[in-house]
Amino acid sequence: MSSTYLVALGSNRRHHRYGPPQDVLCAAMEECASLGTVTARSKVIATAPMGAACRRFANAALVLESELAPPSLLAALKRMEREFGRRRGQRWGDRVLDCDIILWSGGEWRSAGLTIPHPAFAKRDFVLNPAVDIAPGWRDPRSGLTLIQAQARLTRPRPLPR
Repeated sequence: MSSTYLVALGSNRRHHRYGPPQDVLCAAMEECASLGTVTARSKVIATAPMGAACRRFANAALVLESELAPPSLLAALKRMEREFGRRRGQRWGDRVLDCDIILWSGGEWRSAGLTIPHPAFAKRDFVLNPAVDIAPGWRDPRSGLTLIQAQARLTRPRPLPR
């Protein structure tokens, strides 16, 4: 049975073959076609570094139709990260490629090493901005909010503390 996934991609290191991070993401989105059918791709955006990372990131998202179950898709995405040169290291450090399953058509999933929806996606504009570009009406099964509503909550002006 086929499932639909929203996958977030990020990079902030050059690749010896693909070049700068934005080109790494374009190559990775092409590679994702080997895991199913890519039905939508966001544009690649530049974002500020996060955590221990020193370089600006390129971020994007895609919608993937796949026969793979969530754990199998995650394993395939992690294998692709390694093939692109990702090495385990410092959390939130610099990386050639990072791929995360954000949402899927099956609602919630929880197993060792995988939680869908991604636990922090609604707090990350570098995930929401590309996701809204291609799937604004997708809903977070926990909150019931669409992605565009989650983005609005994240970016709305807040009053200054008194």
